Amino acid sequence: MKIKPLNDRILVARVEEEQKSAGGIIIPDTAKEKPQEGKVVEAGPGKVDDSGKRIPIQVKKGDRILFSKYAGNDVKIDGKEYIFMREDDILCILE
Repeated sequence: MKIKPLNDRILVARVEEEQKSAGGIIIPDTAKEKPQEGKVVEAGPGKVDDSGKRIPIQVKKGDRILFSKYAGNDVKIDGKEYIFMREDDILCILE
């Protein structure tokens, strides 16, 4: 399925974390927090300001990002889990 987010919305796939702790202890799914790191799958064209000028989004498809803990809405598309979020929810781009 082809998805194109609108305005300043971004579709993000979470990056899976390590299943073990640094000491080698396996962490069960119920004790794990959802990772705050993801990869941009698709990005919208940017939001429109009051004068009608479009402000482009700073991230692009394929960027690895960190986002705020309670960012966006979880969605399931074709059996995979993603997050729809606004550009304001992104904290930084990882290089």
